Amino acid sequence: MNYMAMILNHKIIGEGKPLIILHGLFGMLDNWQRFAKEISGRYKVILVDQRNHGKSFRSVQFTYELLAQDIINLMDNLGIDKAHVLGHSMGGKTTMKIATTFPERIESFIVVDIAPKTYEGDHQFIFDSVLSMDVGAAQSRKDIDEHLATSISEKSIRLFLMKNLARKKKGGFEWKANFQVLKNEYAKIMDNSISTTSESKGLFIKGELSHYILSEDEPTIKRLFPNSTVVSIEGAGHWVHADRAEKLLAVVSNFLNET
Repeated sequence: MNYMAMILNHKIIGEGKPLIILHGLFGMLDNWQRFAKEISGRYKVILVDQRNHGKSFRSVQFTYELLAQDIINLMDNLGIDKAHVLGHSMGGKTTMKIATTFPERIESFIVVDIAPKTYEGDHQFIFDSVLSMDVGAAQSRKDIDEHLATSISEKSIRLFLMKNLARKKKGGFEWKANFQVLKNEYAKIMDNSISTTSESKGLFIKGELSHYILSEDEPTIKRLFPNSTVVSIEGAGHWVHADRAEKLLAVVSNFLNET
């Protein structure tokens, strides 16, 4: 496969210092488009589909080392020497890996609601539901929603997953996310890949109502990322950018202004 074929799908909004934004598991760049538009007045925002997500390339290989290298390849392709990087959840783990592996390419980093640790994970029911249906034979999005509803009661989760649906030219649908590979590599996604420290300036943002970053995680964060701080956003769950968009924008903007 040639070099260009391995460049991640991305969208650029605004002008200024580059700010790369990475979505979480099952997500895509569209999830952060509203936030990007709000902050693009001062930054050149590069929204990215990570491998096996959105419109980016598919691969049976899925490790944080590769996800970090994908971003460096993209930066090289765009002629970007250094950038601010913001990542949510799985994207936050990619961000941490970039900060520890390629610190010279980082202006600063922001990790949204994820810690440098191993998580048990609770997505098996999603994999089971998504992979048990042949969406290629589905007649409508309603048919798919009804199937997912048999095991996924939360409407918001189903709507989030169904953003991954793309209609095929010859009828039926297909998933943008490579759910089979993500299931196969799920243990690696949940695992902690951070063992070295980074002196890069960083910010960890946790949702007050989320359990992804706990108070006992903060000493580990400070040990691995000594030039970072931890900020909690009141009233936000794991989806900080959806729950408290304006507050997140203010916190991120203040941090970047000081960098």
